[in-house]
Amino acid sequence: MHDTLQILDVVALLNDLPDRGLRRGQVGTIVEDLAPDVFEVEFSDDNGRTYALLALHADQLIVLHYAPALAA
Repeated sequence: MHDTLQILDVVALLNDLPDRGLRRGQVGTIVEDLAPDVFEVEFSDDNGRTYALLALHADQLIVLHYAPALAA
């Protein structure tokens, strides 16, 4: 359940990660492509301070879109 993920995509978690203090819907940014379908995601507060940085599989993420898709 994911689009093709790329560096700098804004993504949200699909599941809670209680051991990391992250919840479903938490928003982060892909900062590195580590392996096929594995990405380093940075989670930052409103002031830009990083509070989590971890490797996640593509199936743990959904890309957030801020503009409508163009009609064909």
